[in-house]
Amino acid sequence: MAFAGRWETETQEGYDEFCKLLGIPDETIEKGRDYKIITEVTQDGDNFTWGQVYPTNAKVTNKFTIGKECDMETIGGKKFKATVHMEGGKLSASFPNYHQVSEISGGKLIEVNTLTQAGSVVLKRTSRKL
Repeated sequence: MAFAGRWETETQEGYDEFCKLLGIPDETIEKGRDYKIITEVTQDGDNFTWGQVYPTNAKVTNKFTIGKECDMETIGGKKFKATVHMEGGKLSASFPNYHQVSEISGGKLIEVNTLTQAGSVVLKRTSRKL
């Protein structure tokens, strides 16, 4: 239940390079650089609802059960199938162009996204609990 709650972005590392390699337009990257994304997580055992609210009021919510394939959607509206796994308290899932690992460390939500075509390019987002 450690993930449950509302979280707000504090810091992002590697944002520009990560977004450019995903093909996100420069103007969108510029607007999003300082966004304080709100992540809302509910957890009931292995069942999760994971939503992100952006300052533009755009919202994406995915529901998943650990170890079971599910339908998911990116903020850009791309739909895909994924299976979320949990090992050592960390959630991991493969999105169409990157792999994400999320964990709670030091009371913070840490999300590490690694591009699959450029494994050394990482976006790390740290959020504080609200």
